[in-house]
Amino acid sequence: MASATNPWDPQRVRRALLRWYDAHARPLPWRATRDPYAIWVSEIMCQQTRVDTAIPYYERFLARFPSVADLAAASEDEVLGVWSGLGYYRRARLLHRGAREVVARYGGQVPRDAQARLALPGVGRYTAGAIGSIAFGAREPVVDGNVARVLARLRRIETPLGRAVTERALWADAAALVDGPRPGALNQALMELGALVCTPSAPACPRCPVERWCAGRPIAETLPVPRPKTRARRLELVAVVATRARPLRVWLERRDGELFGGLWSVPMREAGGADLGTEARHALRAAGIRARLPQTPRGELTHLLSHRRLHLRVFRATGAAATPHADLALVEVERLAEDRGVSTLTRKILDVALR
Repeated sequence: MASATNPWDPQRVRRALLRWYDAHARPLPWRATRDPYAIWVSEIMCQQTRVDTAIPYYERFLARFPSVADLAAASEDEVLGVWSGLGYYRRARLLHRGAREVVARYGGQVPRDAQARLALPGVGRYTAGAIGSIAFGAREPVVDGNVARVLARLRRIETPLGRAVTERALWADAAALVDGPRPGALNQALMELGALVCTPSAPACPRCPVERWCAGRPIAETLPVPRPKTRARRLELVAVVATRARPLRVWLERRDGELFGGLWSVPMREAGGADLGTEARHALRAAGIRARLPQTPRGELTHLLSHRRLHLRVFRATGAAATPHADLALVEVERLAEDRGVSTLTRKILDVALR
């Protein structure tokens, strides 16, 4: 739906967006490069993460792995260690797998072909379009959360996000806008407008460079219509911090499965029907650790994930002994994050047990 006074005109809208972007774009580090690998890293990091939070991780990551080949040659522990604290660790594992595929199939060069990029692990339509438009100047659209909000308001799209009809409309409008000079700048202008002006609440409509074309202006704060929320599943867990003294060291095991898979963690398991002390002993036994374990937990904590609410009872075991192997290591607490991935949850567990 177009504005009553200014019909939808993608070319005029894109020109207004580019003028605004040239005047107001933030000097983000990944905007100083056209290296497709660096842009790929930035786009993966900024998924579900605030830009200000991502910047230091981006800089450390590229300092450690300055090329696709460097990332491909690294171990998963090294990659997760540098990523440690950023969260959503599946992103890092898929980026690592993607780098190895680029080296194996494309000689270490991120492919220009859009379909080849889309076939890489962890690269969806948005990430492929961001790399293509910014690094290669390809007229490929992007739709992330910021772009979806801008377009839903600009075009007054009143169907919920996530529905096929909504996604088709958003991508069609994004494709119409990117069709012209400077496609990478145009895509970044849409993202920047959503971040700085067309914000989720209290959008600064008088400062918007495309307000004159905005069909959703009267109801801007109600758009986009959100997708139905999924209720977070509550999980009851026990965690055991098994330590040895002088210097203080803690046993960590590499987790597999969906929850923090690939990361290093203290022994942890879902609480079943047994009492908490028994569950804690089961967690130690499953990890192959022998230790003195009290019957009562040291403390508890709650940790929120996107679709889970974790409630943990934390035990502290002492005099812990085991046979180290590839998935079990005794690590000095002061050197916890060196060359191995440790989640924010593990840090919180250690704070509870060791304070």
